[in-house]
Amino acid sequence: MGVSAIMSYRISVDTGGTFTDVVVSDQSGHYTIGKSLTTPERIYEGMENALKVAAEELSISLKELLSNADILIYGTTRATNAIVTGKVANTAFITTAGFPDTLVVKEGGKFNPHDFSKEFPKPYIPRRHTFEIEGRIDSSGMEVIPFNYKKAKSVCLEVGDKEFEAIAVCFLWSIANPTHEQEMGELIQETLPGIPFTLSHKLIPVVREYRRSSATAIDASLKPLMQSHLKGLEVDLRGAGYSGEILVSNVSGGCSNIDTLIDKPIYTVNSGPAMAPIAGLEFSSIEGQGNDVIVCDSGGTTFDVGLVRAGRLAFSRDSWMGQPYTGHLLGVSSVDVRSIGAGGGSIAWIDEGGLMRVGPQSAGAKPGPACYGLGGKDPTVSDAAAVLGYFNPEFFLGGMMALDIASAYKVLEKVSNPIGIQVELAAWQILNLASDLMMGAISDITINEGFDPRDSTIVAGGGAAGLNILKIAEELGCQRVIIPKVASALSAAGMQFADIVCEESASLFTSSANFDFEGVNSLLDSLERKLTIFRHSMPVYNDSPFYMELTAEARYEGQVWELDTPITTGRLKNNRDLDAFIESFHKVHERVFAVRDEGSSVEVMSWKARLSLKVSSQSIIDNKNKKDSSKIMAGNRVCWFGYQEPMDTPVYRGSSLTVGKHIEGPAIIEEPTTTIVVYPDMAITVSENGNYLVVINN
Repeated sequence: MGVSAIMSYRISVDTGGTFTDVVVSDQSGHYTIGKSLTTPERIYEGMENALKVAAEELSISLKELLSNADILIYGTTRATNAIVTGKVANTAFITTAGFPDTLVVKEGGKFNPHDFSKEFPKPYIPRRHTFEIEGRIDSSGMEVIPFNYKKAKSVCLEVGDKEFEAIAVCFLWSIANPTHEQEMGELIQETLPGIPFTLSHKLIPVVREYRRSSATAIDASLKPLMQSHLKGLEVDLRGAGYSGEILVSNVSGGCSNIDTLIDKPIYTVNSGPAMAPIAGLEFSSIEGQGNDVIVCDSGGTTFDVGLVRAGRLAFSRDSWMGQPYTGHLLGVSSVDVRSIGAGGGSIAWIDEGGLMRVGPQSAGAKPGPACYGLGGKDPTVSDAAAVLGYFNPEFFLGGMMALDIASAYKVLEKVSNPIGIQVELAAWQILNLASDLMMGAISDITINEGFDPRDSTIVAGGGAAGLNILKIAEELGCQRVIIPKVASALSAAGMQFADIVCEESASLFTSSANFDFEGVNSLLDSLERKLTIFRHSMPVYNDSPFYMELTAEARYEGQVWELDTPITTGRLKNNRDLDAFIESFHKVHERVFAVRDEGSSVEVMSWKARLSLKVSSQSIIDNKNKKDSSKIMAGNRVCWFGYQEPMDTPVYRGSSLTVGKHIEGPAIIEEPTTTIVVYPDMAITVSENGNYLVVINN
């Protein structure tokens, strides 16, 4: 009987800005990686190429792989890229009369408050595309001014005449009483059938007008694109012979079905990076390295950093597309991942003052770095690594791509010549600059949030992870580093462990000084009922283990921003439950700000319920030969490590390294989909699970 007749597979796919990563695991947890360049014009082509690589590794055909797969989980940057490039739907914004500038003013700040050189940022939806409707609800939910049905109908006709592709509706205090938004939605369906729209109270029922407006505008603008994209992908997969379940990763740190995310496509924004912390926690647990984890994912376009604290993912409503305050705010509760433009494809350049810079511009998948030989004209981090001798030009992507080192040298002269240094030194400085940017991102999510990186484990992933993560860990004082065997596809690996996740939230203001026990418990009951309905809407997983978590967004009286605080008692029925919740908040506040104010009342703005349905409980393990091998060496190569002379450096093939193998630097370890640089005075060991462990003695 053939392999395909007895094997079943679980496939996860992450389409990044440069590469598409595929991880295929079988029922025993053994995995195979496929990697290919992303094809932005038609995503399935890049996915198919990566799947073919994985199928070839398994000695089966693509058709056999797809026909024997039970679950395929898909993560995409399509929504993220559409926002960044402005290629979203032409969207109308309908709001309460007198409040047309919500998206224009944003939250009124900027990242550098004393920098007056930049123009005021443009709103996500141009003000000329904003329409005002008379009608007013107050904060208690009472109707102050009736809904102007006649005006609303004329606005619908105008929106139709101007051929808008989507509509965002956000009325003042609709979270207290959604009647006006509901009437507007019914009118849109009646007069403009087929045009997708988003109502703010259904998407994100939380206080703060800009956040709700921004989320609503982003969600509506993505609906035409993501409906077409996800449905088209489903058609392509079914046409290729796949008949199993299709799930899509979301920014809440899990996955959901296509229909759910078509209805709320904002949850697909940054959904790929949100999977990396899940993988990081899993690999740290497998290796017994604790549950405080810094997760770094260095891809072709960005460097993403996430945090796992005490085994729990960190969440935030402050995820900005672009620079804080001047970019566009997602507003929805999402896995807290900070991204900077410092990936392998990030472009190096010389500024007007003669200083070298790296990013945020990227060469992307096309044309990509010059060393790819696809026409790239700008020097990148990958070109620098190629010039330093870290890449094997004949073994890049396991030999699927031959690198053009001569072109890398040529483009690096664009930065070396203006500042009068040799090309190799310029390459080393590019790598160091990229490392500095990455360390800044790590500090932002750790030190600035009251978390000491020295007490945690770094799990490094992404195709460019192995280039400088050891240097970064050394500078930060981190003692432990794990580079998983599947590092180059860390986000795709995270999907292998992901649960089906659904979140519901609502606003109800109350204070510990006069706590609304009845209102809070009624609201929590309502949130849990919605999650139960969602769980029953997925009958395939009716028998799967599940759990619900309740969280409050709380603050001290008079504070501006809230902190997520777990409700450990399930409900807040009496003063004892309330005291436990208040103590929980004090601990969270003390952890983040190093202070607790027990004399202040605790206010709660919003409440959140999260359902997690377990899809798989297996781990993924290295399936390579762990027996002794005499062919672990791939030879030697001249490499540069700073300002000293180049060094003759041993090169190892990762597939031939045995469990317990200890490698002293300098050394290069070549995996089919990534390269690990072991710098001088450092060392790396192969674990029992086939991952690479580093202990740095600072």
